[in-house]
Formats: sequence, structure tokens, C-alpha cells
Amino acid sequence: METRRILMRSLAVAVVIASVIWTTTGNAAGPGVVYSCCTKVSTADVTDPILNIRLQRKSLPCVKAIIFKTKRGEFCIDPKQRWVEKKVKQFFRAQRNKCMTSTPPPTSSISDQTHVKIMHI
Repeated sequence: METRRILMRSLAVAVVIASVIWTTTGNAAGPGVVYSCCTKVSTADVTDPILNIRLQRKSLPCVKAIIFKTKRGEFCIDPKQRWVEKKVKQFFRAQRNKCMTSTPPPTSSISDQTHVKIMHI
């Protein structure tokens, strides 16, 4: 009886360890799930109206990037560019003001040369 209880505890610990390893290695999403990330960045200014902004951390093959979402797609931008911080602050200020009033976010235009392909891994 004691041996059976020890065996059950060992099995439970093994299951917990296996599930932690499984979820931290990215297998939890299951087969067929496609992750995408920026593998290179552009230094060109994004001037189209920005719909959303997100930060991508470096985790090879993905590089550190600010991803600006516009109507024309997502653009992977080098976060070290001087204009990026200003653009991010401008976007969030406009979002905050939009909640308080009904002012639209700042608008601009973008060149096709700044569109960076997002690699699916």
C-alpha cells in the first residue's frame, strides 16, 4: 500500500514537470498554429495612420522591434530610431484623448519601401 502511494506521488510530480516543460517550450498551442515575428527591421518613418502598436522582444529568429499596424499592414521598425518614441507617445496620447473626447488619431502616409515581411515560424 505504501509503495503504491509513493508511486502515485512520483507519477503526479512527473506529470506536473512534463506539463510545465511542454507549455514553456511553446507546444501548448498545438499543431497547425502559426506564430509570426519580425526577423528584420526598417528605419524608414511610418507616416500612415497607426491603428495599433506593439513591442516585439528579441527571441531568435525574431528581433527587437516596434510593430506599427496600419491599414496597409504591419511594419517592423527599429525601436532605436529617434522618431519612434515620439510616434508611440503621439499614438497613446491620441488614444487617451479619444477615450475622453472623440478626436481621431494623427494621420500620415507611408512608403511601400518600409513594409517589412513578417516571417512565420
